[in-house]
Amino acid sequence: MNDENVGGVHWSFWAIGAFALIWNVMGAMNFLMQMNADMVAAMPETHRAIIEGRPAWATGGFAIGVFVGAFGGLLLLLRKSSAYYLFVASLLGVIVTVIHTIGIARSTIAFSPFEILVMILMPLIVAAFLIWYSKQAQSKGWIS
Repeated sequence: MNDENVGGVHWSFWAIGAFALIWNVMGAMNFLMQMNADMVAAMPETHRAIIEGRPAWATGGFAIGVFVGAFGGLLLLLRKSSAYYLFVASLLGVIVTVIHTIGIARSTIAFSPFEILVMILMPLIVAAFLIWYSKQAQSKGWIS
């Protein structure tokens, strides 16, 4: 067995799969925390503005983005090619959520560059990467 391979795939597959699952589970935990009014009240003003003004369509997008993404991460670790389709659905959910967040960010609330990076750019970048990576894993025969 090649030292770089574990279970027939490159070791990085397992690391990226674990990252995909952890990232999306953290997002799902964040979603659940945002459903708790006491936790929202303790958040910074910028975060409260997003959460309190979020319409149902954006909340649905957020839920799809993180819960479907978590399931996609699990399927990736189980080496199932359907992970790709779940990551596509997750990205669509992220895009819906980001549309709302950008609308709030363009309001009178002052967002820091860090907040813009964390709340807008990172979710898009990670979701797009997971789509690309799952397609690469499929083309290499690591998932089927």
